[in-house]
Amino acid sequence: MKYLIGARGSQLSLAQTNWVISELKKKTQAEFEIIPITTKGDTDARPLFTINQKGIFEKEIDKAVAEKKIDFAVHSLKDVPAELPDDLVLACIPKREPANDIFISRDGATLDAIKKGAVIGTSSLRRAVQISRQRPDLTVKPIRGNIETRIKKISEGKFDGIVLAQAGIQRLGLDIKFEKLSVKAFTPSPGQGALAIVARKDNAPVLELLKKIEDPISRNAIEAERSLSMFVDSGCRFPVGALASQEGDKLTLDVAVYSVDGSKFIAVTRDSQSNHAKELGKEVASELVAKGIEELAKNWREKVEEWNKK
Repeated sequence: MKYLIGARGSQLSLAQTNWVISELKKKTQAEFEIIPITTKGDTDARPLFTINQKGIFEKEIDKAVAEKKIDFAVHSLKDVPAELPDDLVLACIPKREPANDIFISRDGATLDAIKKGAVIGTSSLRRAVQISRQRPDLTVKPIRGNIETRIKKISEGKFDGIVLAQAGIQRLGLDIKFEKLSVKAFTPSPGQGALAIVARKDNAPVLELLKKIEDPISRNAIEAERSLSMFVDSGCRFPVGALASQEGDKLTLDVAVYSVDGSKFIAVTRDSQSNHAKELGKEVASELVAKGIEELAKNWREKVEEWNKK
C-alpha cells in the first residue's frame, strides 16, 4: 500500500512531513510519497496579517485531499482554520513540540537587553504587539520569508533581531543561539507548535492509520484552543494568544487578548476536565466577550495598515 501526502514545498513543511512519515513507519509497512503543493501563502509576499483570507497555507492542499488526489495532508496546525470543509476532518494531532516563541539577535543579546531603537522583525501581529508591550523603545517591523530567510536577514544587518516559534527551529534541526520567551509575556497563537493531519471523513483506512500516531494530551489542548478561536474568530489580523496545558485530568487554558496598539489587554485563565476541551474554549470565549473583547477589536484594520507601512 502506498499513501500520497500533500505538503507545502518549504524546508519546514517537508521536515514536518518526513517526521510524520518516520512515525507512521513505526506502525506500518506501507510506503509514502510526498506531493508538494504550492499555496497562496507561498506566492503572496504581503505580510500575513494584511491578507484578509483564512487558510492561505492549506486551502489548496486540502482541496487536493477532498478531490482524492492525495490521501492526507500535513500542516502546521496554527495555519488550519478552526472550521474545515464538511468532507474533511482533523484526523490526527501528533505529539506537540514546545509552543513558545524565541528571540534571535545578531549579537546574542536578549530581548530585554538589546539596544534601544533596535529593529525587530516578526511575521505575526500578535508578536509585534507583545514585543512593543515589553520593549516600547524598539522598532518592530514586518518580515516575511521562511525561517532560514528570516535568520539570514539578521546577519545581513536588515534586522537586529527576530521573534519566531521555537518549534520551527527544532523541526529543522537548526543549531542557533536563541532566547526562550515566556508563554506568559508571549502567549502563543492557538495551535502553535502542533501539527495537523487532515484527511477525508470517509477514508476509514487512512483515519485508522493516522490514529496510531495521535497524542491524546496534544489533542485535548488543541481542541480547547481551536474552540476558542472558533468563537472569538481570532487569526493573523487580530492579536490573540492561547495556550492549553494538561496536568493529570485537569486541562487549563490561558488566553491573552490585545488591542492592536498594545495599550489594552485582557487575560483569562480557566480549567476543566480534559474531556471537556471544546466546552472550555467556548467558556473562555464567552468570558472574553463579557470582559470587552469587542472593544479591543475596534479600529484594528486601520492600525494594521499603519504598522505595515513602517
